[in-house]
Amino acid sequence: GDDILATFSVWDYVVFAGTIIGAAGIGLFQAIRTRKESSSEEFLLGGRQMSAVPVAMSLTASFMSGITVIGTPTEAYRFGAAFWLFGFAYAIMSAITAEIFVPLFYRLGITSAYEYLELRFSQPVRIIGTSMYIIQTALYTGLVIYAPALALNQITGLDLWGVLVATGAVCILYCTLGGLKAVIWTDVMQMVIMLAGFLAVIARGAVLQGGLGKIWEDAGQGGRLEAFDFDPDPLKRHTFWTIVIGGSVMWVSIYSINQSQVQRYISCKTLGHAKMSLYVNMVGLWLTVSLAMLSGLTMYSIYKKCDPLLNGDITTYDQLLPYLVMDILADYPGIPGLFVAAAYSGTLSTVSSSINALVAVTMEDLIAPVFKHLTQKQTSWLNMGLVGMVVGLVLTLWVGIGAQVYPPTAEKTNPLPVSTAGCNNTMGEDYTTATPWTSPVTLPTSPGVRPPLADSWYSLSYLYFSLLGTLITVVTGLLVSMATGEISLQIFYISLLLKHL
Repeated sequence: GDDILATFSVWDYVVFAGTIIGAAGIGLFQAIRTRKESSSEEFLLGGRQMSAVPVAMSLTASFMSGITVIGTPTEAYRFGAAFWLFGFAYAIMSAITAEIFVPLFYRLGITSAYEYLELRFSQPVRIIGTSMYIIQTALYTGLVIYAPALALNQITGLDLWGVLVATGAVCILYCTLGGLKAVIWTDVMQMVIMLAGFLAVIARGAVLQGGLGKIWEDAGQGGRLEAFDFDPDPLKRHTFWTIVIGGSVMWVSIYSINQSQVQRYISCKTLGHAKMSLYVNMVGLWLTVSLAMLSGLTMYSIYKKCDPLLNGDITTYDQLLPYLVMDILADYPGIPGLFVAAAYSGTLSTVSSSINALVAVTMEDLIAPVFKHLTQKQTSWLNMGLVGMVVGLVLTLWVGIGAQVYPPTAEKTNPLPVSTAGCNNTMGEDYTTATPWTSPVTLPTSPGVRPPLADSWYSLSYLYFSLLGTLITVVTGLLVSMATGEISLQIFYISLLLKHL
């Protein structure tokens, strides 16, 4: 490797800053344009006048975060193309959301997805739902800002805290001033930049490696193309079943009922546009995941003989893609800046959706309905809803945290081999340039002692978390209802729902 990897040039800073300023500019423009009609409907739902394509791009962008931009290519590099099977999950999810959930929420004319919980159960259930959402979104948003900032900071030398504060500030600025319209249009711009970042990597890699065919061939020889694994073992991280079944349930939970997504499709001017936005979004997700996978295979082709982590050039696989960009694109002033802007766009679009959605639920669910009274019946409904929900949340958190503390063993995650055979250095000078990476979460683990649960319960593929949580919540809720004799009512509601469909 080179002695020291190139760092950001002036042009890179210009491009990066330009992107951020551009995002803020769109927000300000939307704010000025809609100044006359600054109702909360305008602010939270874009006046319910949006059309399908920008909404679709925004739906895609908001859950394609900086983590996607940096993490998915690395996934292809380390574990091969199995992640591509998410294409199936995206299709199933888009159809379910468009045909079942969109018409329901759209016709009800709600602002917050949690209004439905009150219509269906009671106000306290709605408040619990909202509170869980707020906590989850706050945690997720923090992670989305922190993870890419950390990886980028270590490769490009961008100041970590400066970037974190700037990201937060810019998002808050255009969200506060421009509302949902600003969020949607900045997402559109950010989606374009994200895809451009991937394309730059693939195009440059293809030139270096002698064509896409060569990249594909290398990937095949390295075992990177064996995507279909039909092993039913639920502990294996990515198999056809975990991705198609677990992945679909997980994405349905994100798209059908997550406030940041619901809010977008109900901002469409017609139900047709709202449904359409989900199908266009499906294509957007396919495009994004395909470009991310191709970037990863390109990266494998380039580093097949010299893995930068084993060679000590990087200190965690999160840094792999930024490292590649600085390695192969540094001669083109502005392109690394574009790439970092792409990773950041992912972050900005996710954070801004989260902020806008949090404002909506806080207003609609926590502030507006403070002064209502409860009847006896509602109280009993509340108790049931609570049992299922809390049990589901606790068990899912338990698996999730267990999986973080005791990461699943390699036989369940199946990393593919990497090599340092072609590295032309002898761990001399180079090794000192890499700063040792310490995990932001330090956990007291005694090496060698894995509790009996570690290889069963805690190894459960993360894709089954949503499915598990849903089943536990529903089953617990039904059992409690049976025990309290409310089951006939439940059956009545279910038959009504089926009639509707």
